[in-house]
Amino acid sequence: SWVHCVCLFADLHHNILICYKMKDKVKFSPIILDPNTANGWIRLSDDLTSVRHGDTWQQLPDNPERNTNHYNVFGSEGFSSGKHSWDVEVGDHPDWSVGLVKESVDRKGELRVSPENGIWCLWHHDREYNDVDGKTLTLKKSLQRIRVQLDYDMGDVSFYDPQDTTLICTHRDTFTEKLVPYFTVSPAGDAKTSDLKICQNDISS
Repeated sequence: SWVHCVCLFADLHHNILICYKMKDKVKFSPIILDPNTANGWIRLSDDLTSVRHGDTWQQLPDNPERNTNHYNVFGSEGFSSGKHSWDVEVGDHPDWSVGLVKESVDRKGELRVSPENGIWCLWHHDREYNDVDGKTLTLKKSLQRIRVQLDYDMGDVSFYDPQDTTLICTHRDTFTEKLVPYFTVSPAGDAKTSDLKICQNDISS
């Protein structure tokens, strides 16, 4: 009947509105890496979504954005408001860090990874996972994939296991400038996974 059709349309409209609101809640950001920030040991895939440690040093232009002393590369787009999320496939790579860094971070000097220095990251080294403050985390299993989630306005940086959306760790801070995605990757040794890969995710994951 006409009334039934109107009710169905109203339900559909309501569901569409809910989907749009959910979509606005967290933006799953397609992260593209910025070659101008890559250290000379860093190699990027052609589509700028994977990063690995190379076998030889590349002599690259020492532009202001370039990370010269650490195996770093940053994302090409920064965030100064809102909620953002992306996944990074780490596999069995032994030595990496993923997270966020303030845009004005010192890219030329010796830099300790810490919130005080404008770096908020989860890192893995010597089979240990460490949180933003460098504390060792006790996890039930090895992480194959990491979800980085930023709520800029609330001042939250969180890391999740996207396989079951388990919270790994979270850190609250006050952000005063643009933050960009941050990646460090050391030699992979005999690990099967040599590249850290930024993965597409969706609202249902």
